[in-house]
Amino acid sequence: MQLPVDIKAVIEEAASIDGARQTPLSVSVYVDDTAPGDVQAHVRQAFASASPHARVSLMYLEGRPFSPYAGDDMAVIVAGLDEQVGECASRLREAGVPVMVATTLPALVADIAQASGHAIPAGDLVAPKAPRDLPAESSEGAAAQPVRAAAPSAAEPYVLDDSAAASLSERMGGWVIDACADKRLAFALAFPFVRKPLALEAVNATALQNAGVGLLVIIPGADLPVMTLNQAKMLLQIAAAYGEELGLARVKELAAVVGGAFACRAAARQLVAFVPALGWAVKAAIGYSGTQAMGRAAIEYYEGGVTVGRLADAVGRARDRAVRAAASRAAAKAQEVGACAVARPSH
Repeated sequence: MQLPVDIKAVIEEAASIDGARQTPLSVSVYVDDTAPGDVQAHVRQAFASASPHARVSLMYLEGRPFSPYAGDDMAVIVAGLDEQVGECASRLREAGVPVMVATTLPALVADIAQASGHAIPAGDLVAPKAPRDLPAESSEGAAAQPVRAAAPSAAEPYVLDDSAAASLSERMGGWVIDACADKRLAFALAFPFVRKPLALEAVNATALQNAGVGLLVIIPGADLPVMTLNQAKMLLQIAAAYGEELGLARVKELAAVVGGAFACRAAARQLVAFVPALGWAVKAAIGYSGTQAMGRAAIEYYEGGVTVGRLADAVGRARDRAVRAAASRAAAKAQEVGACAVARPSH
């Protein structure tokens, strides 16, 4: 059987991944020694890298003259109560260096920087979610975007327990893939905290693409090769984000994804037969939810240890969940359409 995947396009994707592995990175980490010890340790560990292509410099502010290195791809300031943090961040931006200000004192850091005349842009101030908000956030959500996360009523500094540390890592990763878009894959290969946010972004983008394909492609069967190619690229992107080499194992994984795509497509055909007037909605739902489910299954697979058997099981479970969800949506829509037809007055 010929697989519905453009092998040339997959090879081109793999070549871009190999290029990212060789991409040099330069990062400076500036530590304000008034920052709480737990956030200092967390950021220092996050930016420790075994990659031979990543240069990471660690410096303490300590009131000494500040000289940004314009050749950096990014900088991070671990912020406490030092009044020069805002000015240092401003000088880095003036030198053309994207700068993240990581802290567990977000309201205080923002207020001190504002008072010093060097306000920190909200998007560059990265903190864990406020403690009261952490239980409400699902680990299944998309990569969190850095926001001004502090309310004055939240006790600062936030205690960096496991939940807060995971939240901070996720937000730091989201900031990196936004601020360093051209080298986002290279950053994921060098720094593990960037991997899951980058993988989730790939899943979300691919799911939206496949929803559009299901919505717009009207020729029967023509959507399958496009959706499957998108999913194959997505898998390569996720595998690359977790530092996996392209080889026979990736081919087996692609086969598992292709099998999942066929199963989802077969389910879509059955649902379209059930509600033919809503075929466009069913295909879009299957394209979106099936891609989301398989992408998240791949992330679960790479997070938990790579074996092809585990991926096949994860894809199977994801496929079943996606089909059930799409069937539920289609049934609800059919009921809605039926109710509208009954309510419409006859002439």
